[in-house]
Amino acid sequence: MVKIHPDHTTSGAGDITSSPYLTTEKESFTIWMKSLVFNTNGCTVFDSKGNIIYRVDNYNSKSCREVYLMDLHGHVLFTLRSQKFGLFKTWEGYRSPSGTSDSTTNSEYFRVKSNIFQVPSKDSYSSYRVLTGSCRKNEQYHYKMVTRGSSLGIEDICGRVVAEVKRKQSRKGLEFGDDVLTMVVESQVDHSFIIGLVLTHRLINRKL
Repeated sequence: MVKIHPDHTTSGAGDITSSPYLTTEKESFTIWMKSLVFNTNGCTVFDSKGNIIYRVDNYNSKSCREVYLMDLHGHVLFTLRSQKFGLFKTWEGYRSPSGTSDSTTNSEYFRVKSNIFQVPSKDSYSSYRVLTGSCRKNEQYHYKMVTRGSSLGIEDICGRVVAEVKRKQSRKGLEFGDDVLTMVVESQVDHSFIIGLVLTHRLINRKL
């Protein structure tokens, strides 16, 4: 049986943050779109050694309005929340430094906005703007999520790809199912923030 956790990769460059989840070199992760909790929707994220580092367990239903990104021990890292403004819906993510979902006041924050004017293309191209700040204060455009076919790229404001997600392949080049993905994150990038964006993208597209 082939293991679904990724092989180790090396080197790269990226953004510098103070997060304990900072990559020191280019790293590869596996996202398995299944919860380890029986009869529950969600996902499980493995590092390059096959260790579980993140999990999402949606006990109520698929595509719910609030989702918690947790570490292995159940500490909440990000609260992902759906917000509706008029006819349009956005997703917001709040970092949870206390490890719970009780307080998101003045926490680090991001908001994902879709480009409502984009026309669907033959190669399934779509993009989403990512605004970051502190709970809508000093909100700035820093990242963009770009979908090309079945792959998702996350670009910084300069257009540099800091992370990429695509279907996982075995060493012989055979693809796993749609629910097993590979996420490659460049060096000096907060991978907890990246997985938060990836999960938000899937929530927007009703895939979580």
